[in-house]
Amino acid sequence: NPFAELVSHLRASWLSGKTRPMEYRMAQLEALGCFLDDKKQQILEATASDLGKAPFEAELSEILLCKNELHETLNNLSRWMKDEQVDRTLAMQLDSAFIRKEPYGVVLIIAPWNYPIQLFLVPLVGAIAAGNCVIVKPSEVSKKTERLVAEALPGYLDKDCFAVVTGGVQETTRLLENKFDYIFFTGSSPVGQIVMTAAAKHLTPVTLELGGKNPCYVSDTCDVTNVARRVAWGRFFNAGQTCIAPDYLLCTIEMQEKLLPALHKAIDDFYGPNPRESPDFGRIVGDKQFQRVQRLLGSGRVAIGGQTDEAERYIAPTVLVDVQASDPIMQEEIFGPILPIVVIANMDEAIDFINSRERPLAVYAFSSDDKVVNEVLERTSSGGFCGNDTLMHVTLPSLPFGGIGNSGLGMHHGKFSFDTFSHRRGCLKRGMGREPLNAPRYPPYSQQKFGVVQATSKVTRKNDCTLL
Repeated sequence: NPFAELVSHLRASWLSGKTRPMEYRMAQLEALGCFLDDKKQQILEATASDLGKAPFEAELSEILLCKNELHETLNNLSRWMKDEQVDRTLAMQLDSAFIRKEPYGVVLIIAPWNYPIQLFLVPLVGAIAAGNCVIVKPSEVSKKTERLVAEALPGYLDKDCFAVVTGGVQETTRLLENKFDYIFFTGSSPVGQIVMTAAAKHLTPVTLELGGKNPCYVSDTCDVTNVARRVAWGRFFNAGQTCIAPDYLLCTIEMQEKLLPALHKAIDDFYGPNPRESPDFGRIVGDKQFQRVQRLLGSGRVAIGGQTDEAERYIAPTVLVDVQASDPIMQEEIFGPILPIVVIANMDEAIDFINSRERPLAVYAFSSDDKVVNEVLERTSSGGFCGNDTLMHVTLPSLPFGGIGNSGLGMHHGKFSFDTFSHRRGCLKRGMGREPLNAPRYPPYSQQKFGVVQATSKVTRKNDCTLL
């Protein structure tokens, strides 16, 4: 196996204990900050080349959010690493019982192409903070960013403990043949199944950050202008290539009639009358992806946009109406700048529609009535939820980010990243003396001995009354 020696080298480094001291982890995290600072311009240029990303979008999503994760982790790492004391029974009052947060060992992070810096670096922050050695596999689809990461990142991190591996499907398949102690994958559900199958051969735990069709319910009571601006921003950010973008709208026919002119105005305000000329609207990452998204334009009827240019991999910000649940665009994650509107009669029908499908990565709900937003929250299930906005919940390091069911397994961001990459080791330390206290547990057994063991070891319900 072409990667066996690399994995073995990193495992030897991990077994040496090199990554365990807090000072070492902090130094490597600081080095990641230097990478972001020093290579900022190259990151902006690479993401512009790969995805047509506007500097504003790239700096926000690829640099600022990564910096926030770094600072959150550096500010709290000493606290997160501390042993966690736990409650003890009467029999254990003289003992030490605690949870120790230990690194798993050698971790593999497989990143996607849509946010090619953020989606490897944010989990990498957690893996380093938890004391692991790491192999990073950036996506080969975002070619310029992959080259930048492969050439530049190793110069900032300890080469004995961290490595970057490049290549396509064949290389990734061979990489997954090796035994890792944890695998973190971000990408599509079908590839997630392949990764999980490979991990199962070694009984390796995984986090799968996948995707899905994120519904966005718009009630009849809302500020239509604000809804249109917030939905258009979330849908067309990064040309729609965002796993938590609102994938389709659910609203009544009356609300659709109000939303269409408001969405048209929002798109015009954001990108001008010809979004192709806007410096703030991106492009589809590759020809294969362009052709897939272009085919989805055949669903329903184009109400806004619809223009394409294969040479530029340009698809205009598009809104579709007359979309049926059986249409092709409703069968897969869109991952492009197309927003279908599905008409429903009321909120109950919208909730039934959401619950009849696979659980998504995010559910969005818009209403001026907080009871409506809360009802959608309480009666649906998803990885995350955002009321009266889109995407913004993912910007908080204090909130966990992850899917459920078809949209993923596990979570990260902030302390949740540290916890994901840490094994919580239950520890009990007892003294060598006081052996008479152990006598009741030893044979020969008797009911009297059991009574003593039960009295000193049981956990009682609060408010239970015990007669002495």
